[in-house]
Parts: sequence; structure tokens; C-alpha cells
Amino acid sequence: MSIFHLAYHVDDLDKARAFYGGLLGCTEGRSTGTWVDFNFFGHQISLHLGPVFATRNTGKVGDHMVPMPHLGVILPQEEWQVLADQLTAAGLDFTLAPVTRFANMPGEQSTMFFHDPAGNPIEIKGFKDMSGVFAT
Repeated sequence: MSIFHLAYHVDDLDKARAFYGGLLGCTEGRSTGTWVDFNFFGHQISLHLGPVFATRNTGKVGDHMVPMPHLGVILPQEEWQVLADQLTAAGLDFTLAPVTRFANMPGEQSTMFFHDPAGNPIEIKGFKDMSGVFAT
């Protein structure tokens, strides 16, 4: 099994810790005064203080324009639903509220988009059948 590592900028480590560690439930790893690592659903993200990259809603997926670039993760549907319910109950301001797209088609998936406190866009997908992730 391989895992990805992604490093990107945030503008406030305390807000990042509250969001990724508190709201999303990601476990914090190593850190210094200028960066912090998190276990992002089994993958490593490193959040470094610095200028946040620019994004725009230029990605057309189905009927939605989504922020590009963005990072994300794919979860089994049951885990996705638990997280979607948790984030909804917490009053998170979604860019794209939890929804299912491509219903009854190859690649049927649930998705939600939101931004971290620094403005970095995140997509969380859910699949009932993980073998359908690469279905055409």
C-alpha cells in the first residue's frame, strides 16, 4: 500500500489545527513553529505557513463548477456519510453541500466541497463500491 504526501500553505497554524485536528478529526503528527503534519484519512499532509495558492471555480464536473486546484480523499460511503453528517451538524459552510452525482452510472459517488480556514478547497468523495472509483 502506498500513501500520498501533500504539502501546501496555510496562513495560521492554530486555525489549521482546530480545523484539521478538531473538526475533521485528523491526528496531528510532527510539527515545528512553521509547519504541522496531519494524518489526513490515512495520507500525510504538511501544512506550512506561507501564501495560500489561488483557486477558482473552473472545474466542470457534472452540473457543478468546482474549485481548482483542490485536494481530497475518497472514503467508503458509510464513513463519508458519518463525516458529512458531522460537518453539517457543525454548521460548516460548504462550497458544494453533500450530494450524490452520476447516480446509477459508472463512478456514482457522493461528494462535498468546502474550504479550510486559509481558503484551501477540499473535496471528500464517498463510494458504495470502492472498485468503482476508476470505472468508465
